[in-house]
Amino acid sequence: MRLLYVADGRSPIARNWIRYFIAGGSEVHLISTFACPALNGLETLHTVPVAFSGLVRRRDKGMGPGALTSSGTIGLRTFVRHWLGPATVNRAAKQARRLISEIEPDLVHAMRIPFEGALAATSQPKPPLLVSIWGNDLTLHAPASPMIRSLTRRTLIRTDALHTDNHRDEELASEWSFASNRPQLVLPTNGGVRRDIFYSGAPGNSAHPALTGVLESLAPEAPVIVNPRGFRAYVRNDTFFRAIPKVLQRVPSATFLCPNMAGQRRAERWIDRLQIGDSVHLLPKLTPSDLATVFRRAQVSVSPSEHDGTPNTLLEAMACGTYPVVGDLQSIREWIEDGKNGTLVDPASADQVAEAIAQVLEDAEMRERAAAENIRLIEHRADYEQGMQRARAFYEEVLASDLL
Repeated sequence: MRLLYVADGRSPIARNWIRYFIAGGSEVHLISTFACPALNGLETLHTVPVAFSGLVRRRDKGMGPGALTSSGTIGLRTFVRHWLGPATVNRAAKQARRLISEIEPDLVHAMRIPFEGALAATSQPKPPLLVSIWGNDLTLHAPASPMIRSLTRRTLIRTDALHTDNHRDEELASEWSFASNRPQLVLPTNGGVRRDIFYSGAPGNSAHPALTGVLESLAPEAPVIVNPRGFRAYVRNDTFFRAIPKVLQRVPSATFLCPNMAGQRRAERWIDRLQIGDSVHLLPKLTPSDLATVFRRAQVSVSPSEHDGTPNTLLEAMACGTYPVVGDLQSIREWIEDGKNGTLVDPASADQVAEAIAQVLEDAEMRERAAAENIRLIEHRADYEQGMQRARAFYEEVLASDLL
């Protein structure tokens, strides 16, 4: 197949799909909305900025860690993209349309609606257009402004085939004008979990000096809680940090690990304000293998999210036997049965989050039952190799369909 991806080329998810199909012998091209490193075997790489994505590199230059992830910056950036970003799509689509004409792909696969799917749809490609909906496309972004509502509907009207990571978004897509008789696939965003990386057992070793130092400092019996989400506009990390002193009142030896928060001023302010520095470690961005090491060492993984599809970190934590404490969302309930293989909480309630964490830390039998169930679920529903085989079969189904 000759495939063209329209995606944020920095995204590990996009790069994972691209690598898979390159390895499978496809000719793969990429239109990236952000400047990104090239991938081995990629036929062509083009950068087409949209919704001010071209400003990111200039804005990053010379700024310290966390400069772009303070609460004010996240909120402002999201506001600008919601209200002004749609106005940039038509101009960017002219360049994308020319590239699509030159590449002549068999299939265009756009990853997430704002703004990669919108860019591809506005470019009106002649080949079939497959759009992947990512967790917040329809619950957070689509309703955010009149222009993005219109853009979302236009994108889904033009979409020939749809990939979602949960059944809720499959249903919502039809409400946003996707024709439900067209090909659809429900599959984890990343294709599934790499079970050669994310598995239960002993934590193992890490080559990352910061992580190694933290893990070596922990007593073997110390309870560990991990928040793998970093700072995102839809994750209530304020709730997470406010829950920590409440957990420590019941489990004083608990330790909290926070990947992708090292140097983040917002996290540091919470730690100082709540005086929890002895119990919280802010870690840098981790490789998948290092994140798996953290999951295997942790008893609990916390994600107080207000909007989500099926987070990859949720599935990866489950594969490692880590107990999930997660926001009570319809999409999450497709994986988590409250009290059986995880705990669903109000993401705005520090009391609920703290109670859930403490209860799990105090109940080893509960953790063991959930771990066994979650490992089984991942094996049967979210195995990477099986998932990507389904993705390849879906591509072939789309190409065989009479979509034009």
